[in-house]
Amino acid sequence: QVTLVDSGGGSVQAGGSLRLSCARFGDRSSNYCMGWFRQVPGKEREGVAALYTGGGSTYYADSVKGRFTVSLDTAKNTLYLQMNSLKPEDTAMYYCAAGFRSCALATVNYRYWGQGTQVTVSS
Repeated sequence: QVTLVDSGGGSVQAGGSLRLSCARFGDRSSNYCMGWFRQVPGKEREGVAALYTGGGSTYYADSVKGRFTVSLDTAKNTLYLQMNSLKPEDTAMYYCAAGFRSCALATVNYRYWGQGTQVTVSS
């Protein structure tokens, strides 16, 4: 069982930066995939970035490559999403997620979800 609590959202102007945090509670003995997804009203939830807690590759949506960085601080049991050069189209509710199937950015691979944190980017 994994519990996720995400935070760090807010309102920024285009070109600005934000860092989202996701504190994880529960199963720390296993390795699994953790990632970030986002959703705007009326659209499907889309994957943004992910990594494997045991180390290795990171995964990014094409729309955020070069601007967003996903990382894990194992000492703090916290997943981060550093978002730079933000654009109005990045505006969405962002969700932290964890799963044991695959790190591919598809919601079907992730079983546990945070409550979401809103990011709003104004032009």
